[in-house]
Amino acid sequence: MTTEKRHFDVIVIGAGVAGIYQIKRLTDLGIDSIVLEGDEDLGGTWYRNRYPGARFDSESYTYGYSFSQELLDEWHWTERFSSQPENLRYLNHVADKFDLRSHMRFNARVEAMTWDEDALQWHLELQNGDKYTARFVITGIGVLSAPTPPRIKGMDDFAGPSFHTYWWPKEPVPLAGKRVGVIGTGATGIQVIAEIADKVSELTVFQRRPNWSTPLNNSPISEEEMAEIRSRYDEIFANCAISPGGFEHVPDRRGFWNVPKEERIALWDKLYASPGFALLAANFREIFIDEEANKEISDYVANRIRQRVHDPKVAEKLIPKDHGFGMQRLPLETHYFETYNRDNVHLVDITETPIERITSTGIQTANSHYDLDVIVYATGFDAVTGAFDRMKIRGVDGASLGDKWRDGPSTYLGILTKGFPNMMMVAGPQSASGSTNYPRAIETGVNWVTDLLQHAIANGITRLEAGADGEQEWQHEVKKAYDGLLLRKSQGWFTGYNSNVAGREVGKVRYQAFFGTGPKYAARLKQAAERGYSDIMFG
Repeated sequence: MTTEKRHFDVIVIGAGVAGIYQIKRLTDLGIDSIVLEGDEDLGGTWYRNRYPGARFDSESYTYGYSFSQELLDEWHWTERFSSQPENLRYLNHVADKFDLRSHMRFNARVEAMTWDEDALQWHLELQNGDKYTARFVITGIGVLSAPTPPRIKGMDDFAGPSFHTYWWPKEPVPLAGKRVGVIGTGATGIQVIAEIADKVSELTVFQRRPNWSTPLNNSPISEEEMAEIRSRYDEIFANCAISPGGFEHVPDRRGFWNVPKEERIALWDKLYASPGFALLAANFREIFIDEEANKEISDYVANRIRQRVHDPKVAEKLIPKDHGFGMQRLPLETHYFETYNRDNVHLVDITETPIERITSTGIQTANSHYDLDVIVYATGFDAVTGAFDRMKIRGVDGASLGDKWRDGPSTYLGILTKGFPNMMMVAGPQSASGSTNYPRAIETGVNWVTDLLQHAIANGITRLEAGADGEQEWQHEVKKAYDGLLLRKSQGWFTGYNSNVAGREVGKVRYQAFFGTGPKYAARLKQAAERGYSDIMFG
């Protein structure tokens, strides 16, 4: 009888996009390591978010991994913006191709981590009672993996199916002929609403704050186009590496005020009809830092919405008034605004008529009761730090990471945080992962973390921790990037605001991500390594 191994040199938490690549790098180096994944299978975001309409809003071929030429040569993305089922097939293909499943344990949700200073190792406790130890822990738990249901009275009273989009059931949810209510019009809500509107009998959308949204402009990728994409993968990834957001889109450098208004509008017309984040990422830099420039682009997008929604009153309710275009995470949509032209779709502004409670048969607002068969909570996430808060992480002298980050995260390069030795974060708070094309930043982060581990192993280092000066300096850089941007005034997850999380106040900024651009982040990581990791304390 064999006893299951419970101690490793490195434990990776999470088998999503980050964890898959991280375990690939570790096993290639022969490092004794394993992935602990809380779900029943791998995929992370693309395992869990199986709601109707879930898909990439990064171009598929810029989202996939770049580390294997063989993988690039053999995989055919079928759509410019691939859907959740294909994304999950891709991640499974990667794991199977490189035999990574043998280094993963599923249904292994980490509930607590405690640092043992005497033994110089982490003790991990799982939800199922299992215990593990590791010299080093690498988290790959994602920036949007802690869903936040709303805080509404009576949610348990509803007699029909109801769930947060993150917990959409594996089994198909019958929607045909149903009266469905969707609470929330963020990125997820916009995808769900547009996808199910023509499949249900009645769709009632409960909106608190509208979001700017622009067309995804998705299309199939033919064999010929995929062959052309394969031929220029080196160019594609090189472009992503030099663009601020990690996409092929690059900003217009001419200067907003140097270009006549009619030319600006002509550019925006072109970008609005282009795929993906073109209007956001290939625009003038000034729209993010200049109030007048931002107002002009916001007015342009608002007029586009008015052109697409037949009822002027409904159109105005769908246009944000509390923040400008690009100041919060931009959802991309497919015929979302046209959805409100349908007779079976109804928009309820809950700033005018707040939801009072959920009843056994529907939703009661201040002036009406809406009879429903299904309720969908598209109410977002406790972004970036939420997944850390849901683990009880205790570092040196039993200090709580949740306490340290109560008013916002504090890190060194988004990878280390003082007081929590030998814990490294891929796509952690204040990295570039939350502000750029996610997998491009992930590969950068995984490579840096792996190099740091190799440095430690080669030099007999058993303890590493962020130095106070290095962490303080990074805090300054992160805050400085926010100070130059209009988004610092917004109420989205970029600034840590979420009305469904207790204690999150409007206007109190949590510095969640690094907004100094992907290339600058990569250069900063490179600089830190070239300096011999001088901002890290080794022992």
